[in-house]
Amino acid sequence: MAVIDIPRKDLVVVENLKKYFPVRSGLLQHVSAWVKAVDNVSFSIREGETFGLVGESGCGKTTIGRTILQLTPATGGSVFFDGEDIFAKKGAELKRLRRNMQIVFQDPYSSLDPRVPVGETIAEGLQIHGIGTSKERAEIVTQMLATVGLNPYHARRYPHEFSGGQRQRIGIARALALRPKFIVCDEPVSALDVSIQSQVLNLLKKLQAEFGLTYLFIAHNLSVVEHISDRIGVMYLGKIVEVTDRETLYRNPLHPYTQALLSAIPIPNPRLKRSRIVLTGDVPSPLNPPPGCRFHTRCPVAKTICREAEPAFAEKQPDHWVACHLV
Repeated sequence: MAVIDIPRKDLVVVENLKKYFPVRSGLLQHVSAWVKAVDNVSFSIREGETFGLVGESGCGKTTIGRTILQLTPATGGSVFFDGEDIFAKKGAELKRLRRNMQIVFQDPYSSLDPRVPVGETIAEGLQIHGIGTSKERAEIVTQMLATVGLNPYHARRYPHEFSGGQRQRIGIARALALRPKFIVCDEPVSALDVSIQSQVLNLLKKLQAEFGLTYLFIAHNLSVVEHISDRIGVMYLGKIVEVTDRETLYRNPLHPYTQALLSAIPIPNPRLKRSRIVLTGDVPSPLNPPPGCRFHTRCPVAKTICREAEPAFAEKQPDHWVACHLV
């Protein structure tokens, strides 16, 4: 009997998202320029999948994650969660939506309040949303600690008593406590030892299968993204330049920037060598991005049109979107 692949609906839809930060100068601190951290970005995240977002440091990955959750107000564009316009929600309506959208922060050391026992940290969201009695919240905390591989007595301890990997597990438990549908994972393993990274990644995959979670997984480690993601978006200087599924991206990258990134992944075999594409020059400043294609100043195959016109983000192959004149 043939298996029918039923397409999953889009849980998160990002349309023309912009986030500009003002640069102030002078005695009166007038706005003299704008840092275009995220500039006209569009993509979608399907229900139950992990969407990886990769790129060099400073390209706008974390800003996208924080803006989607309205932790940072957007300059323009729209974000829809389960069909509802997040940016149109205020007060109680936004609070209701936020119960289904959580975040795991990058730094497990600074994301936990050192003055509060971790049990209270995990229960804080439950208390804010008025979920359960004090006893019921304590039971949920115990359950969440067990889910991430910690013991009930850990609820009475303080963050400084845990290792980095254990702190990140506490951060995951805090995000899970409200039983959200969508979690932004903002480089959740980049601050951890390599041996601990795999444990946390496997935990995230296990929790996704158990709770039916949808992830936006932000990272700059392409090997990590390949391990956990279903589809991947590649960012450069505030824009997404390529989006497709994991297998296609790693087998047949179309954008020159993606090709250069993938060529830098080390092969765990001393007998094999990868043909490196070495990019010259530095990443331009988002304060004054170059005209045309933003990658043309470092692109090894750039043409005249790349310097003059911005490429459209278009579907070049089935479910394979690229912003490049030469593809």
